[in-house]
Amino acid sequence: MGILSRFRDIMTSNLNALLDRSEDPEKTVDAFIASANRDLGSIRAETASLLAEERRTKRALEECQDEIDKLQRYAEKAVAAGNDREAVKFLERKAPLAEKSAKLQAAHDDAAANVGKMQQMQDKLEADISQLEARRTKLKETMAAARNQQRVNAAGSPTGGNIDATLTAMEEKANQAYDEAMAIAELRAGTNDDLDEQFAQLDKRSQATTNPEDELAAIKAKMNKAT
Repeated sequence: MGILSRFRDIMTSNLNALLDRSEDPEKTVDAFIASANRDLGSIRAETASLLAEERRTKRALEECQDEIDKLQRYAEKAVAAGNDREAVKFLERKAPLAEKSAKLQAAHDDAAANVGKMQQMQDKLEADISQLEARRTKLKETMAAARNQQRVNAAGSPTGGNIDATLTAMEEKANQAYDEAMAIAELRAGTNDDLDEQFAQLDKRSQATTNPEDELAAIKAKMNKAT
């Protein structure tokens, strides 16, 4: 049944999970958008034929029901005229039409359901593409800024070393790379507090922290001196 066979996969696809597993977010987003656009083309092409099938089965169902209603009226008129034999004939002709009507109703229900699924998939893919295009624009801007800042940091390094960053699938990781690059730039520009002083403060804090066993030993020693 073409694209309809992928209904479940398309409707349950999770963009966030897809990006979480990706090692290259830009390529992943580009590939997903390309795939989604191909699926949209298939959906639009198949939807036309499914709509035609839905209209055909509806028309056949209505024609069958009209014939059933007509035979029912004829039978009733025959009974009213006292002609039961003719009434039975009309009812006998109506019986197989009732079975045919049930089959046509089922066919129409299936066709209508398939059209509905097509619309659901189209809506889902269009929403996914719109979301990904917005995220792709933001991601490319963030990653470009991170790369640029990394080049600036490398150029200003005393050793002239290169900064090699692995950019990941999520905007959060791209933002992390950018934040780290900006932090290095601030350190080199002298905007941060003196590092030696910070380390000294950390050392004082660590010295001031004692565990319960040390405090107990100190209390006992103090009591022994007092006696």
